[in-house]
Parts: sequence; structure tokens; C-alpha cells
Amino acid sequence: MNAAQPELVTIGEVMGLLGARGTGPLREGSTLRLGLAGAEATVAIGVTRLGHRAAWVGRVGADAVGTVLLDTLRGEGVDVSAARLDPDRPTGLMLRESRTADRVRISYYREGLAGSRLGPDDVDPRLVGGARVLHLTGITPALGASALEAVRLAARTARASGTLVSFDLNYRSLLWSQDRAAEVFTELLAETDVVFAGLEEAALVTPVPAPELPADAPELRTSGASGPERDGAGDEAACAARALRALGPAEAVVKLGPDGACVLSADGEHRQPALPVTSVDPVGAGDAFVAGYLSALLDGEDVPGRLRRGAVCGAFSVSSEGEWRGLPRHEELGLLGSGDISR
Repeated sequence: MNAAQPELVTIGEVMGLLGARGTGPLREGSTLRLGLAGAEATVAIGVTRLGHRAAWVGRVGADAVGTVLLDTLRGEGVDVSAARLDPDRPTGLMLRESRTADRVRISYYREGLAGSRLGPDDVDPRLVGGARVLHLTGITPALGASALEAVRLAARTARASGTLVSFDLNYRSLLWSQDRAAEVFTELLAETDVVFAGLEEAALVTPVPAPELPADAPELRTSGASGPERDGAGDEAACAARALRALGPAEAVVKLGPDGACVLSADGEHRQPALPVTSVDPVGAGDAFVAGYLSALLDGEDVPGRLRRGAVCGAFSVSSEGEWRGLPRHEELGLLGSGDISR
């Protein structure tokens, strides 16, 4: 593989994030800070910070916001050489306000804008086929017909080339119906090697049966830090993982937020509790987890090692402001008291 070839390629939408400073409703004179938002871009930044080459493919407008976003990605070391400037449509925006101390209100301005005009012509088969991992999310195919075709092409190209396909369901109810999402997700899962989903997202794709375990059944193996979990959360997650894996992926990762995560693979079932940290901002924690998990996969870690890395990155994310600014670098992985994770 060419030394400059990205190890991970991700395709999706990036938006300008206008974040209100302080708490309370927006009003005349409110101060806003311009930043970057996007699930796929967050994963690309996270993987790059952890020592791997990553590329982001997508569209931004030929405007000041688009320039800032591409400069931000470049500044983080993400390859944006395949990104395109759309001369006809502006860059999408996401407006975020902390309405109260514990309630965040988010508004999107994306329909028909540059990011949603992603299409099959934006997918470079050589870039996708030369990567070790292609990472997709359920947000991109919901943006429109052309974006869905781009995702389909990228997944098919990756599978034909032997590139591992990672897919985070990341369902967004404002973009499409549950029925349509379930239809597309099921199709894409047939082309997926590693799937990430929350419990509710897993239930979209297939009914998750209630756990039926004998009283003496062993619990899932626990990797890394220990901590309290809701009664039954692990069994429910294991059922969801089995249902997801039955649709095609070799590895199913169920994200449980403060209850950690569960993985089902050929290696068996594994559970990872979340690390105990003070939560500052939960937005983006799921993407941070994915970035950690995939970076560990690229490092050759086994499933428990991937889970531990994902949990550490998720903990860094929730204990920092912003979707991606708190993502750790490799040398920082031991800072949260899990020194065995930094290798």
C-alpha cells in the first residue's frame, strides 16, 4: 500500500456548527462560535489523532464556512483531497444552544445544501479500494437519493476490494421515517463487516427478542474497568447484537451509553463498562467510541482491546466540550487511569 494511502476512508456530511456561548435562549447579541460538526468527520479526526491515516470524502459549499471546515480537517491531519467544493449550494449549518444547564437544543439547516448533493461521482474506487477500512453511517444515505447511491457504491467497491466495511446506524428521525431507514439499513448490513448501533437503532432493523437465559447462564465477559450497569442491560444488548449479526456483519457492537458496550463476534460475547468520568457534553460520544474502536482494530487489537479503546475515547469525549475537540491522542490514552490501554 502506498505510504500516503489512507488506512480509513469515510464518506458523509460535514456542517458548520454555530454554538451559542453560555446558557439560555438565543437572543439579539448572543455570541456564537463557529466549529465543525459531522459524525464521519469526527471519526476521521479521532482515528488520525490515534496515529492512523484517514480521509474524509464529501461536499461543502464554495464559501467561507466550507473553507473553514476543510482547513480544520486538514489541520487535524485528515486527507480531504477527494472532497469537493460545490459552487452552487452553500455549506450546511447546525445551530446549537444550551437552553438550560442540562438541555441542548439543536437545529439543522442542511436540506438541498452542499452536503446533501453527494453522489456516486464523488466516490473514488481507488481511494476506497486501497483503504483498510471504509466507515459509513446511516446519516448519509438519509440525505437524499444521490447520497444513498454514493453510499451503496462505496460499500460495494469496498467489499469487492477486500476493504473492511464499518457501518454505524446513527438513525436520525428528522431525516427519514423508521420504515425507510430500516429498509436501507437492512440492505447495507448485508455489505457490512462491523456494525455499530444503539438498542433502539437495532430494534429498527429487526425485532430484538427478549433474552431467554437459564438461571445459571454465564454473564458476558467483561473487559477493562468495572462499574455499575442497569439490570438486564447486558442481556438485552447481547440479544440485539445477535439480531444484528444475523443480518450479515461478522461483528456487532451495541453502544449502551453510560452502561458501556457489548460486542458479539466469532470470538464470542464481550462487554465493556463505561469509564467513570464527569459528563460535560455527551454529544459526539458515540462517534468517539467508534473512532477508538476502529483505531484499535487498525492496530491489530483483539475485541476486548477494541472495546477498551472505544470506552476510553468515549470518556474523553463526554468529559470535554464539543463533538471532537476532546478526542485523545495516542499518548494520552492512559490519562484516565487505564494505563494498560496505551500500547
